[in-house]
Order: sequence, then C-alpha cells, then structure tokens
Amino acid sequence: MTATEPSLLKQPKAVWAVAFACVVAFMGIGLVDPILPVLARQMNAGPSQVSLLFTSYFAVTGVSMLVTGWVSSRLGAKRTLLGGLALVIAFSAFAGLSGSVGEIVGFRAGWGLGNALFIATALSVIVGAASGGVSGAIILYEAALGLGIASGPLLGGFLGGISWRGPFFGVAVLMSVAFIAIMVLLQAPAKPAEKLPARAPLVALKHRGLLLVGVMAIFYNFGFFTLLAYTPFPLRMGAHALGFVFFGWGLMVAFFSVVVAPVVKRRFGVPGSLGIAFVLFSLNLLALAIGINSQAVLAVGVIVAGAFSGIVNTVLTEAVMKVSPVERPTASASYSFLRFTGGAVAPWLAGRLAEHVSAGMPFYVAAGAVALALVVLAVARRDLHASEAGRDAEEPVPVPAPLALGPVVAAIDASPVGERVSAAAGRAALARGTTVKLVHVREDRAAIEDAVVLESDEVARETIARNLQLLSERGVSATGGVVTSSGDHDDAAAALLAQARESGATLLVVGAPSHSVPLVRSLADAATDEAPCDVLIVRS
Repeated sequence: MTATEPSLLKQPKAVWAVAFACVVAFMGIGLVDPILPVLARQMNAGPSQVSLLFTSYFAVTGVSMLVTGWVSSRLGAKRTLLGGLALVIAFSAFAGLSGSVGEIVGFRAGWGLGNALFIATALSVIVGAASGGVSGAIILYEAALGLGIASGPLLGGFLGGISWRGPFFGVAVLMSVAFIAIMVLLQAPAKPAEKLPARAPLVALKHRGLLLVGVMAIFYNFGFFTLLAYTPFPLRMGAHALGFVFFGWGLMVAFFSVVVAPVVKRRFGVPGSLGIAFVLFSLNLLALAIGINSQAVLAVGVIVAGAFSGIVNTVLTEAVMKVSPVERPTASASYSFLRFTGGAVAPWLAGRLAEHVSAGMPFYVAAGAVALALVVLAVARRDLHASEAGRDAEEPVPVPAPLALGPVVAAIDASPVGERVSAAAGRAALARGTTVKLVHVREDRAAIEDAVVLESDEVARETIARNLQLLSERGVSATGGVVTSSGDHDDAAAALLAQARESGATLLVVGAPSHSVPLVRSLADAATDEAPCDVLIVRS
C-alpha cells in the first residue's frame, strides 16, 4: 500500500462543517459536569438523581448504536447526520426549558439518540469527503473530537456560571449552525450498496474475542463514567472552577489519545498497553477514594486520569477492530452498545453509594471495576495476540520460474501509483532472476472512539488480481495477497514487514508519500525504519 496523504488543512468546506459539528457533538460528554452541583441545589435533588443526566444520555446512546448502521444504510449518511443533529438541537433546547430534573433526564435521553446517529456516521463522512488520502481526515476528526471533549466542560462552566440553562441553549445554537452548514455544503454520499440487518451487532457478540473486549469495556467505562459524573460533587467548586478542572481532563484525554497512545501501543502492544493503563487508572481512582476530603487531590486526580483514559480509548478501539472477523462498523456498534449501556449504570450507582454509604465509596467501587477489566484482559490476551497478525489471502498466478533469490515484495494500493510500484518490482525481479510477491495492506482506521473501513475486501482483491495480471503479461512470476491492518501506518508497515520476513524478501518496493501530515508517519517511512532488506521507493 502506498502512502499518498493530503495536506491536513486543504480540505473541502463540507469536511470543516462536519468537523465543527463533531466538536459540538462531543462537547455533550462533559458539558453538564460543571452544572451538576448547581442543578442539585436549585432542584433540591441528590447526586444520584442529577447523575441520571449521564445515565439516560449514555444508556440511550448505547442502545441506539445497535440500529445506527441499519438506519444509515437505508437513509444515507447525509440524512442520518442531519437527523441526528436535528434531534440534538431539539432535545438540548427542551432541556434548557425544563422545570425539573426528571424533565432534563428525559430530554438528555433524546439527545443521546441524536448523538448516536451523528457520531456513527461522522467519521466515515469526513473520510469520504476529505481530499486525497485518509490520514489528514483521521487527524482532523481526532482533533475535533479532542477539542469537543476538552472544551465541553469549559463552555459548560462559562455558560453555567450565568445560568444552568446556558449550556443546553448554547449547544442548541451551535448545532443549528452546524446543521445549516452541512445541509448546504455536504453533497449526499452514495447510499451503501448493502443494507445492514438490524440484528447484526447483537449476532456479532457471539464471537468470543469481541464479547470479551466488550465486557472489558463495560468494567473500564464504569470507572470512567464514575469519574466523569460523580467527581463534581466532592470537589465542591463553582461552575467556572469545575469547568477548568474538567477542561484539563479533556486536554489530557485528547493529547494522550492522539499522540501518546500510538507510541505506547508500538512499544508494549495492545494487551500490554491496556494492562498498564488499567493498573494506573485503578490506582488513580483508589487515590481519589483515599483523598476524598482533599480538593487538591481530587482536582489533580481528575486531570491525571485523562491520560490513562486517552490511552485506553484509542487502544481499546483498535483492539475491537482487530479481534473480530465481522465488518468493522458492525463490530464498532456491538462494542459501543456494551460500553455505553454498561457504563450508564455507574453515574446513578455512584450517587446512591455516596448518599447511603460514604463519599469515597464510589471511587473504591470504580477502582475495583477497572481491576476487573484487567482480569478480563488476562482472559482475552490470547485472542488479542492472535488478532495482531491480521489476515492474509494468497492468490498465485501460475507462471513457473525457479527461485534463485528471495522474492521482491511490493506494497501496492488501488491507485495508479500502485501499478507503478508493481511494474518497478517486476523489472527488479526479472533483473535478479526471482519472483514478485504483491502485498496489499487493506487498512481500517481507529480514531479515538470510532472506526472506519477504508476499503472493502472486494476492492482489495480486485487490486491484487489486476496487478498480478499486469505482471503475468510481462512474463513475471508473481503471487499476491491481501493483509488486513487496523490502526495507523505503523500497523500497516508491521503487517507488510511480517510478509517480507516470512518470504525471505531481498528487496522491498513501496510508494513515496506525496504529502506530509502532522503527527503521521508515512507507510514508506514506517516500513524502511525496520526493513529486513533493501528498499526501493517509487516516486508518485
């Protein structure tokens, strides 16, 4: 697979419109944090009642994830996006007009439905509408998501300092702007050729690896949502101060998700990275329980916890994509259903434990839940390790030739550049008296909490078959295979290099990157760093 990446900032206006909507959509996660204590005082409600704002939101989001694929495959991506935005606009405005906690809880549930429809399609729309390749689009989506998570509490604190109704009306106004921009600027992508069955995400949970990762996510998210929904009460701060604390938390989530998580994953692998993050997060929650009466301990603990959550969010999403044989959108829907609906219990239970046991008990229980995620990780370790290798399908062309040297391995994609790489590999093989092995790395990408399929299996196999035919016409003996990689270019390079080592390659041929994207190494760079043989880079 060649690395032809666009400039990050040179994107169509429609991409920026969807990215802006992503920022506002992910504000909803932490937007209400700063106003929870204010709501409790003004509505004469306890922590467990107010925390239901999170429970209803995430419970409905999780259940809705089961049908988002069914809806989008029938309505199309643009209509699904706009429908989700319309629901968010309506229910956030209704929440701002509410007169009781019960009403707000109900309207947050509708908000969760809209958010599920939006976030289930936003990443695929950005990737499809972005100019050039996908890495710039992925980085843009992750930046929008991170900015939304971080700025939600900040906006909630600022507007909540004026009135608890302010954050809800603020989201309604911002989403209205996004709705108009997407409606005007985004051309409707073609509807998927295949309509997804509604039961597909539930059927997918029969797969052992996917189910184990989903259960792991339930326990982890119990700790995550306890931190998010309960901590504002023992912190005993005003709306502005709470906004800044959770803004720091959001920044840590975004930075560690985008920048640090890929580095940690390359160093320790998926199981190792998750194990380290789970241990540290559990200890962090334990420290919050012990220091429950210290405002400084709680504030620092919340911000530091963002680092561990950032790593887990990214690595766990990639684990879901790798461990399951089902289509990536289906696996993502199954996983989101488990993590959101399981985690939705935590806010309410944390409030009940605080009211009837002690202020620190919610964090003790949350620390124990994350420790249970570590136990599930140990059970799922074999499944995660087995999924690291990817899938390879060989399609040989019967052109006999004696193998004097190891083959020339060529990394190709579906573009014309891929054919140039294939031709260069053929010339090198003829000169050396050896064969060619074509490798097409079919990439799926994870973006913090979502995943997108960049290419179908059918297109990948057609690419291999077309290039094998071209080599056959030139009298070159060749084989070809498709390898699936979930993650970034480093993961794709690892899959490519594994093929090169297994076949004893004497030359590796890859395409040169045509553009550079911040924070993203090209496939050529990633492959040449650890290539087991000489590398030939073909200019675009």
